[in-house]
Amino acid sequence: MAKSKKKSKKAAPKSRKGAPKAIKLKKPAAKAVKRAVPTKAAKRPAARKSARPIADAVAEIVTAATRASVDLESAAGRMQRAAVQKVGEVAARASRAMKNAVASSPALPSYDELPVRKGAPAGAAWGVFGDDDEVGTINLLTPERVIAATSSIRSGKVFALNLPINIPDPPLFTRGKHSHTVKIFPGADFVLDDYLDNFYPQASSQWDALAHVKHPLHGAYNGIPDKEITGRGGMRLGIDNLARRGIAGRGVLADVARYYERVGKSINFIKAESIPLDDVKATLEDEGVELRAGDILLIRIGWTKFYLSASAEIKEELSKETVVPGIEGSERTARWLWDNHLAAVASDSPALEALPKAAGNEMEFLHFHMLAFFGMPIGEMWNLEELADDCAADGEYDFFLTSAPLNIPGGVGSPPNALAIK
Repeated sequence: MAKSKKKSKKAAPKSRKGAPKAIKLKKPAAKAVKRAVPTKAAKRPAARKSARPIADAVAEIVTAATRASVDLESAAGRMQRAAVQKVGEVAARASRAMKNAVASSPALPSYDELPVRKGAPAGAAWGVFGDDDEVGTINLLTPERVIAATSSIRSGKVFALNLPINIPDPPLFTRGKHSHTVKIFPGADFVLDDYLDNFYPQASSQWDALAHVKHPLHGAYNGIPDKEITGRGGMRLGIDNLARRGIAGRGVLADVARYYERVGKSINFIKAESIPLDDVKATLEDEGVELRAGDILLIRIGWTKFYLSASAEIKEELSKETVVPGIEGSERTARWLWDNHLAAVASDSPALEALPKAAGNEMEFLHFHMLAFFGMPIGEMWNLEELADDCAADGEYDFFLTSAPLNIPGGVGSPPNALAIK
């Protein structure tokens, strides 16, 4: 065995002919080689020394880039997780708020259980929100319901619901036309001011204050005597009550006009056609939306779209004799509105209900029930066109609604300054 090992060691140099280290040179030959290639021999060690710092620098750059990439991914992940968590928290808050709103809301009497105050007329909600109350069903917009209504914000789109204050033109219901004057300050023509003359706050998109209509036999909301009502000796039940409180909550659109298009029905906009309550209900069912207590119901019949495209002759005739379609103005409709415990109702119709009333039905006036008996504000001539188009496009018919009426002390009405936020 020892002999074989020696043989293999001797054979190794022969099998490695190209290995320079295996060739042994004598001292003179080694000196000759050094003299023959002095430059190359001197540069090789230097090259090895410079390569290491470059490699180290490259490694550091790659490491830093990798760390930065990991940090970015981690930051993006953290942001995504935070966003998901935030959405979850908002949804959870809205869900809790809705449960709390239902749990904490006092049991309101049904229409058949009205009145709750002795001596009040049948069907009147006087005293339900307190004997001194002046905002009526707006009381249903509790903080819990306002928070819950934020769950109806999905896309962040905002829709302004006011018409320009000069539409309709000429104004309806014998109202006057305003004039708008722009004033330039003397000696300071870079400053402008303006003012309105003959401005009717209910000439265009509007809220009716509770002082707008009283029942001819039973009086105003909550039994407040005439001498205390704005315009009749006092300042109560004015629009300033709604302005100071503000209006915010869940809005729901009943797009009757589109529903009629789908089912082959139509509305004659120059007649006092009454839209049956059953059609309003069918519209909501077709949209797949359910009413909740405290909702603000918007009813689109398509009047604004009709009016904006109407001829000058038709507009002139309407200003002389205002004949308009609207929802069914009856006790049956009033019962349905109250039993759904709506906070308010608005429409693109100039009167919400059809006007004028047929002879013999003058007392079947929905305004008597809503304003005088329930304290339920009425919105009229709202511009619902863009909102309706968007609801039809995405199939979502509920939204967050805000309204800030003008703070007119004792005012009978005001532009709504309403926004729908989807």
